[in-house]
Amino acid sequence: MTAISASGLYKIFGRRPGRGVDALRNGRTREDLLRDGLTAAVIDASFDVQPGEIFVVMGLSGSGKSTLIRMVNGLIPATAGQLEIQGREIEHLSPDALREVRRSTISMVFQHFALLPHRTVGENAAYGLAVQGVNRADREQAAQEALELVGLKGWGGHLPGELSGGMQQRVGLARALAAKTDILLMDEAFSALDPLIRRGMQDQLIELQQKLDKTILFITHDLNEAMRLGDRIAMMRDGRIEQIGTAEQILNEPANNYVAQFVHDVDRSRVLTAAAIMEPPPATLGSGAGPQAAHKLMRENHVQWLLVVNRDRTPRGVLWEDDVADAVRTHRTDLPWSPVHEMPTVHESVPLADLFALSAQHLSPIVVTDDRGGVRGVIPRVTLLAAAGSGEGRWGDEDAEAPPVSAGDQPSPSPASTVDAVVPGSPALAGAGSTAPVLQESDPR
Repeated sequence: MTAISASGLYKIFGRRPGRGVDALRNGRTREDLLRDGLTAAVIDASFDVQPGEIFVVMGLSGSGKSTLIRMVNGLIPATAGQLEIQGREIEHLSPDALREVRRSTISMVFQHFALLPHRTVGENAAYGLAVQGVNRADREQAAQEALELVGLKGWGGHLPGELSGGMQQRVGLARALAAKTDILLMDEAFSALDPLIRRGMQDQLIELQQKLDKTILFITHDLNEAMRLGDRIAMMRDGRIEQIGTAEQILNEPANNYVAQFVHDVDRSRVLTAAAIMEPPPATLGSGAGPQAAHKLMRENHVQWLLVVNRDRTPRGVLWEDDVADAVRTHRTDLPWSPVHEMPTVHESVPLADLFALSAQHLSPIVVTDDRGGVRGVIPRVTLLAAAGSGEGRWGDEDAEAPPVSAGDQPSPSPASTVDAVVPGSPALAGAGSTAPVLQESDPR
């Protein structure tokens, strides 16, 4: 079930706002409505937020993003359109039912902390539970656990005035977490913080999300923050959503000139990840094969190195041409691992900015892995340098890996490029639509 679903949302302020919706649908502009005494804050907004997703709404002041988040929690009713929270239409809920949704389903983290100065940190963290009527022992336990999650263990007895701005914002986050709701709404939650503290809060939110898997609707005017936090981003301008997509999609495929100009100066190396530029390995070898098989595969594909994978598709290592040739010459039967070159490995989510030092230390290509440690692709040094030197470059698509193919159901090998499976009974690794050759352990060649 979709956590949050909006379809054709409008919010018009002024007398008889319905006429403003009709006017906009008939082609009139936001400026036309202003002359009629109407303010169009949100115009025909449609989006879905999936469970466990950080969905960032990004826009400049006056773009309608804060109005939008207040519509989601029912503080501001929509003029037109449909809004659902976990399948329940907000606009059709009774006041009591809406309050119950706010208590049990949605928590809010505000820009300016919204802490009660006369209550302790622990009491502030437990406040939402107190409103729900949770008994004191249970809410104090929940508040203590939430404060520990945000790094404030031991601060429960202090007053908010004794805490720094960053610590106060953590209390606000702890209050939302203590309520144990599925959805967090965060309205410019970090914008009042100093840059270094703000960065730390972003790090903590990412870490907490990995542990708790909440659904988060995050509002910001900071593009770098949006790119860093968002699984997907909605770019807003003058009440309308201009584009929805991942950070990579927005950077590489802007929907219009406005979005393109907005992201023009973004440091792509801080946003794009290893998955964006990885490519299929030119050839792969099962870890049980021998030097003769490796030598043949290298000659056929005119490569100087060869990626070796285990049965579970985890990387075993990289073979180099000179070592393989020497092993064949001396009639070795084991694979000749290089005594000099190590194999650098990174997760597919690592930013490009973190790859340059690694690439400079190793001649071997960087091997990119997934959550299970399986090979997703490789990044040779020349590919990384090309990506760094280009504003756009050749970025890989998200379908960078072909569906697994078992040894028993592979297509017939092409004489020019393909020989059997990596390992009998295991998936072949061919990368993004690649015909990268792979060699069977038992192949006598």
